[in-house]
Amino acid sequence: MPDITSNDSVQVVATPSGPARVHRSPDADGGLLVLGHGAGGGVETPDLLAVRAAAATAGWTVARVEQPYRVAGRRAPAPAGHLDAAWTAVIAELRREGGRRLVVGGRSSGARVACRTAAAVGAEAVVCLAFPLRPPQRPERSRADELLGVTVPLLVVQGERDPFGRPQDLPAEVEVLAVAGDHSLRTGAEAMARAVVAWLSRLQPVA
Repeated sequence: MPDITSNDSVQVVATPSGPARVHRSPDADGGLLVLGHGAGGGVETPDLLAVRAAAATAGWTVARVEQPYRVAGRRAPAPAGHLDAAWTAVIAELRREGGRRLVVGGRSSGARVACRTAAAVGAEAVVCLAFPLRPPQRPERSRADELLGVTVPLLVVQGERDPFGRPQDLPAEVEVLAVAGDHSLRTGAEAMARAVVAWLSRLQPVA
């Protein structure tokens, strides 16, 4: 498979938790789609790469953000407040040019960050890949409130065998795209990404 990210630029952004790293596709005429990674993984997972490729082809500029703890070589994620502050700082830097539609999202932990900060960064929509609704061993610890707190259009892409929550476990108020596979969203990633981009194309620009 060709390296679809070979034309991406890499930018280091200062944040309250240290430097973050942004992998940005070539500028396009559409909006800016900012994606975060999962707790233990990076920005090269199959689902993030598939969405990056499909969205860039559809005219979006896609920025995949590595949190400071990953840049520093740590695998254990930082506390939620640190993740949110770093993410907010990165988006503020990316938006300095102004005038660009903003959609945020990510996979797993990155999806949670995007939900929690959507209002603060002025996002017009949120895309969650494999939202970790609850820890597999602690099903009583639901994170549904993070989804329900989003006041802009929200799409959750969830694997039918995801141990962190199946599509039918998500709140009824949330728009869910159920796909084959588990939490990795590795199965059918390209078809999933095309469906995500189709959803993005239906968004009404904020006046």
